[in-house]
Amino acid sequence: MRHGIVLFTSDRGITPAAAAKAAEDHGFHTFYVPEHTHIPVKRDAAHPGTGDATLPDDRYMRTLDPWVSLATAAAVTSEIRLSTAVALPVESDPITLAKAVATLDHLSGGRVTVGAGFGWNTDELADHHVPADRRRTVLREYVEAMRALWTEEQASYDGEFVSFGPSWAWPKPAQDHVPLLIGAGGGPKTFAWIAAHADGWMTTPIERDILPKAAALRAAWADAGRGGAPEIRVLAATRPSADDMAAWADAGVTEIIWGLPDKPQDEVVAFLGRHAGRLGL
Repeated sequence: MRHGIVLFTSDRGITPAAAAKAAEDHGFHTFYVPEHTHIPVKRDAAHPGTGDATLPDDRYMRTLDPWVSLATAAAVTSEIRLSTAVALPVESDPITLAKAVATLDHLSGGRVTVGAGFGWNTDELADHHVPADRRRTVLREYVEAMRALWTEEQASYDGEFVSFGPSWAWPKPAQDHVPLLIGAGGGPKTFAWIAAHADGWMTTPIERDILPKAAALRAAWADAGRGGAPEIRVLAATRPSADDMAAWADAGVTEIIWGLPDKPQDEVVAFLGRHAGRLGL
C-alpha cells in the first residue's frame, strides 16, 4: 500500500513546490492539491462536514489554482505523481482544461492523475452555470470530451453540455491513459459512476465504514464488466492504527493520503520527515 501527501494549499505557509519536493525526498508516492475557484459568501449548500453553510477551514476561500500549483511541483520533482484531491473540472472550460492537463502530463513525463469531485458547493457550481441536478452528467461529458482530445488525432464531441467539431489538439499526454479518480461519498450511485467512467475512488474526509464500501465498489466494478481492480485511496482524516491500515490493505486500498498544514516550510518539512519515519518509508 502506497502513501501520498495532500497539501490544502493557501496563500500562506509552504508552497506546493517545496511541499512536493520534500514529499518526494521522503518517499511519498503522490502529491495532491485541492480546488475551489471561489466561495460565494451567500450560500445555501451545506458543507458535508459541518452540515450547514459554515466552512470548517478558511483555506476553502484561499486555495491556489491546482494546475499552476502542480506545474510548480513538477518543475522541482522527477518521480512523485501529481494529482488533485479534488479538482472540479466542470468549473473550467473542458477544451482549455484538457490542454492544461495534457501539457502538465507531457512536461512532467507522465505523472498526472486527475482526482475529480462532483462538487458539494452547488452555489459555486451555479456561478459556473452548472445545474446542480445535472453535475454528474456534466462531469461525464467533460471526461469523455477531454479523453477524445487526449487520444484522437482529430477529436470531436457532441453532447448536451460540451460540443465541438473535428479539432487538432497537442500535446497529447505522455501517458496512454490519464487516470481518473472520483472523490465523493461512497454509495451505490457514486460507485456505479466510477465503474462506468473512472479508474477508482478517493474517500472524503468524513468517510466511515471503509471496508464494506470498498467491497461495494469492487462489486460494482465487476458488475460493469471491468477487468482488474479499482484504485481505492483513503484520505486519513484521523490517524489510523496499524490494524486499520492492514485491514484497508486487505480490502484493496491502494494508497493512504495524509494531510499537511499550510504552515512555514521548516515545520512542514520536519513533519514529513517524522511521518515518513513512522510509516517506514
